[in-house]
Amino acid sequence: MRLNLFFPALLFFFSFSFCQSGQLSTNAEISVLTVGQGDNLNDAFGHSAFRVKDRNSGLDIVYGYGRYDFNTPNFYLKFVQGKLNYLMGKRKFSDFFELYRYYDRTIQEQKLNLFQDQKQRLYNYLINNYKPENRAYIYDFFYDNCATKIRDVANITSNLTITYPEISEEDKKTFRELIHEEVGHNTWGSFGIDIALGSLIDKKATKEEQLFLPKYIFESFKNVSLNEKPLVKSSNTIYKSRYGTAYKTNFFVSPIFIVSLIAILIIFITFKDNKKGKITKWLDVLLFSISGLIGVLLLLLWFGTDHTTTGYNYNLLWAFPLNLFALIQFFKKTPKKWFRSYLKYLIIMLALMAMHWIIGVQVFAIGFLPLLIALIIRYVYLIKYYKTA
Repeated sequence: MRLNLFFPALLFFFSFSFCQSGQLSTNAEISVLTVGQGDNLNDAFGHSAFRVKDRNSGLDIVYGYGRYDFNTPNFYLKFVQGKLNYLMGKRKFSDFFELYRYYDRTIQEQKLNLFQDQKQRLYNYLINNYKPENRAYIYDFFYDNCATKIRDVANITSNLTITYPEISEEDKKTFRELIHEEVGHNTWGSFGIDIALGSLIDKKATKEEQLFLPKYIFESFKNVSLNEKPLVKSSNTIYKSRYGTAYKTNFFVSPIFIVSLIAILIIFITFKDNKKGKITKWLDVLLFSISGLIGVLLLLLWFGTDHTTTGYNYNLLWAFPLNLFALIQFFKKTPKKWFRSYLKYLIIMLALMAMHWIIGVQVFAIGFLPLLIALIIRYVYLIKYYKTA
């Protein structure tokens, strides 16, 4: 009886030691997991991770990137500045599965077609990368996120022998177009992104640059090769979303609907002002204050942070910071003569914005279009009013 208990215990001991040493058996499998969209902006782009499974040792863990620690000193300031350290994470596959099943998000698995030494090299890299001194990194949404890490780790551990097929020029998409595929054109997420991020994301992304999105990791890995053999040997869906979870906004609370109502209000007030030969000062103070404050914020994002994509933002053509100083003129009985010229300048800026939009220098939030029209009408009326005042 003691012998019967001894041998299973001995086997468990050696299996546990084998697993802890980081040595994979020949039956080990390494997979890429792709998680589908969630129903909020933070989850709208999906998630990617590595799964390492070895039945011989009972190992079944998931390594992923993109975690952060809310206890980080000055967390929100560092987040805004683009200086927040993100972390590599590790958890049991069972916990990973239950988390995304709870949130009803599809989980797809691609088993990688690796030789034993390649599996071991990739696993060793993950073990080393998870060490406390190595697991932190500076996050970048486009160039260093949970999906690009999968691409980069695969490239590094394969000695850069993964071959990505070229894509034709007509099939290339801009970074903004790729974002809109995930969050739509008429959601508050896309509205905020289109205001905060500048013209740099309106350039075409290469095949490898498209891999900042988890779904493109999944699609790309299906077609790439490693040492002239397919990188993925099999794919399967571990969990299928029951309700088709996706990030979306109801039309009646969407940007284009709400902004259209605001634009109609501005045009209506302007029409009433024109009939009565006056101006509604609270409206103009509000417009100049909000546009000026947004302009200051955009300048801070451009020059005061380490974000790579908030520069060269032509939203500054309508969100003009100097509006905060110019609004003082509305409190004067007789505004300065230069103020009329300033209003003409604002119209020229809006015309330049429209030109940038038409020729593709920068694509602006589609929900902003009604407000653009309303601002032009309001500024034209103010010029007319102060000419006769």
